[in-house]
Amino acid sequence: MSLIIYQNQDGGVSVVHPTGEVPIEELAAKLGLTDYEIVEDGAIPPDRTFRNAWVKNGSAVVEDLSKSKEIGHELRRAKRSEEFAPYDDLISKQIPGADIDAAEASRASIRSRYATIQLSIDNAASPADIKAALNGDES
Repeated sequence: MSLIIYQNQDGGVSVVHPTGEVPIEELAAKLGLTDYEIVEDGAIPPDRTFRNAWVKNGSAVVEDLSKSKEIGHELRRAKRSEEFAPYDDLISKQIPGADIDAAEASRASIRSRYATIQLSIDNAASPADIKAALNGDES
């Protein structure tokens, strides 16, 4: 299927999926596009994890590594916060009978694991490396 790609005002890539009701060049004109490419599906990365890091590179869409790392760190922080939540709650409420030392040990373990993930993201050479780090795959 043919698609229209163009660099949008936010610096990202917009992808238009024509319905076929209007010829694709006519659709681009109706949208007021002047700097666009008509590409096939294969020009678009199949994985949308780093969708906000896409940039137009001629007639292809590629993932900007710096932007992908920023997204990776956002995902890492969200996952870490999710894992911290039950221990933070236990510690902040000082629930009687709760093992605060065990909760703090669990938090230390989480901190250590996510520090390693952070370094892996910082040292990543590709978006695939970032995904591997987020999934806990050691390179």
